[in-house]
Amino acid sequence: MKAVVIRPRTATEFKFVSELLRKLGISSATMSKEELEDIGLSKLLKSVDKTKKATKESIMQKLNSK
Repeated sequence: MKAVVIRPRTATEFKFVSELLRKLGISSATMSKEELEDIGLSKLLKSVDKTKKATKESIMQKLNSK
């Protein structure tokens, strides 16, 4: 099943949404800012075009240029 991520703007909104979910019997979990960033990075990585491949030579050129 899919999940919904809600980012309240204030502590009051957070408390309200948390209480509402509890009263509705909907399970919820809190996440840190870092965990939210990890989810965003994961979504980005999934959308990357994986058909293009880099040669070893091009990678070594990039590494040596720094």
